[in-house]
Amino acid sequence: MSIDVINLSAPEITCANCQACCCRLEVMIISDTGVPEEHIAVDSWGGETMLRLEDGWCSALDRDTMMCSIYELRPWICREFEMGSYECIEEREAHL
Repeated sequence: MSIDVINLSAPEITCANCQACCCRLEVMIISDTGVPEEHIAVDSWGGETMLRLEDGWCSALDRDTMMCSIYELRPWICREFEMGSYECIEEREAHL
């Protein structure tokens, strides 16, 4: 007989308590979703990433709401990053 263990001490990650830790990751732009040019950084080889500010945060992050200011136009990688996933929890642990 197996017993499933549930971590009751960790709150569920929701939009209300998200700390936008993923907005510190380097995000490659690999498909055209319409990201505005002012949020794109181009490296010396022509590769495009989301522009990150000097403090490491994505330039598209609204600092007042901690939400993406270009949500409907966000890159494919951002669309695939799942809130509450293993990667999300890892980033939260690294930055909080």
